Amino acid sequence: MHKQTVSLIGVPTDIGAGHRGASMGPEALRVANLFARLERCGLQVVDRGNLQGPLNPWQPPSEGYRHLHEVAAWNAAVYTAVYQELRAGCLPIMLGGDHCLAIGSISAVARHCEDQGRSLRVLWLDAHTDFNTAHATPSGNIHGMPVACLCGHGPDELTRLNGSKPATRPEVFRQIGIRSVDAAEKQLVREASVGIFDMRRIDEVGMKRVMEEALAGVDANTHLHVSFDVDFLDPSIAPGVGTTVRGGPNYREAQLCMEMIADTGCLASLDIVELNPAYDKRNQTAKLAVDLVESLFGKSTLIR
Repeated sequence: MHKQTVSLIGVPTDIGAGHRGASMGPEALRVANLFARLERCGLQVVDRGNLQGPLNPWQPPSEGYRHLHEVAAWNAAVYTAVYQELRAGCLPIMLGGDHCLAIGSISAVARHCEDQGRSLRVLWLDAHTDFNTAHATPSGNIHGMPVACLCGHGPDELTRLNGSKPATRPEVFRQIGIRSVDAAEKQLVREASVGIFDMRRIDEVGMKRVMEEALAGVDANTHLHVSFDVDFLDPSIAPGVGTTVRGGPNYREAQLCMEMIADTGCLASLDIVELNPAYDKRNQTAKLAVDLVESLFGKSTLIR
């Protein structure tokens, strides 16, 4: 049996964020030994280095969007890189950068699924629903808009990366760990009927049942994409993010979430985003992220 090849794609930008520093995320993940830890999981690992794109001009919003032109340029680069890896039969891991970059990676994944006749399921692990639009956003930061853009609500530069609009439909998403939704955004996610498992739901039924429900219907023909925003985790264990929201999953809940995804055997692409070393303590958040990614690729306590 040949080894699965995993490609690391660094995307060092905080172009869509409200705080500077996520641009240092890819390096922090490398420093936390992501490469070697994935090799230890029996994977063939290739580091493609970092993509390049425009500098962050740090401007106020224009017509509801901050840095739209630059965000579009970075996402076009992500789209091309991720699509290329998928076509080559590799499993791309995007090392962000902020969460706006998921527009590029998931647009590429959606196109690949179309090429292959596979169905797509996106697990969106995040404290936020990221379903803002120019009208709903309080800040104009595009890292709060990727799910809306992927579902076709947003500017053409972002909604048509793979040629078709929308890139995906709300029903492919399962959002887990949600605990912060902007006022106008609540109505938008409700109308779109995105599958949301918020923290209250996790508290009530437990992570096990939430993951069973979120993974229901995933089969051999499913391409499972995980978009892992590090602010999904409780800030007491993961301080290295710009947008901390108290009351997230603890270490064990996060491990169980990753292990149950690994158990499906369907994981085919991954984003790791919003890691901000400027807010971290001795790279502990990056180390934790690497730990969890190992579990995502099947590291477990016992031989199961």
